[in-house]
Amino acid sequence: MKIVLIGIQGAGKSTQGKLLAEKLGIPYLSSGHIFRQMAKSRTKLGRWLKETMNVGALVPDDKTIEIVMEYLKKPEYKVGFIIDGFPRTIAQVGAFTDGTEKIIFINVSDKEALWRISGRTGDREDETLQAIRERIKLFHKLTEEVLAFYKDKDQLIMINGEQEIDRVYEEIVMKLGL
Repeated sequence: MKIVLIGIQGAGKSTQGKLLAEKLGIPYLSSGHIFRQMAKSRTKLGRWLKETMNVGALVPDDKTIEIVMEYLKKPEYKVGFIIDGFPRTIAQVGAFTDGTEKIIFINVSDKEALWRISGRTGDREDETLQAIRERIKLFHKLTEEVLAFYKDKDQLIMINGEQEIDRVYEEIVMKLGL
């Protein structure tokens, strides 16, 4: 099974992706995690990714498509996967033609997302208040079209992400028919 998780930063995509991966026995992949790992490298691309993410900007479509599609060629993703953070623009949707079956939109308000992120611990440099607000603004600007596209194709599953983690998970599992 190939599943895409969509939602603003702080919606719980990573939490739900890991739970689903365990249940389905397929790998979970986050484009943000890929980019953060690459940003740690002392390469020109790594430095550029770090600067881009630290200001809250999105990695441009061409670079995102190139990096994510290359990752998905790995053998562990042949049978299926759960991915979050991709596709997030119509251009990315157009390049993502690998037979994805279900798109799960974990819907939370901007206020809820900001509250959740402010309670996180860790030292992610890309989680400044300014960067988070910018990513939320970009999410709304760019991803509404993606949601409409998948809704028209009858692939979109809407989930109320402002519930307890277990309840969100149960709703996803039920709507996937697992």
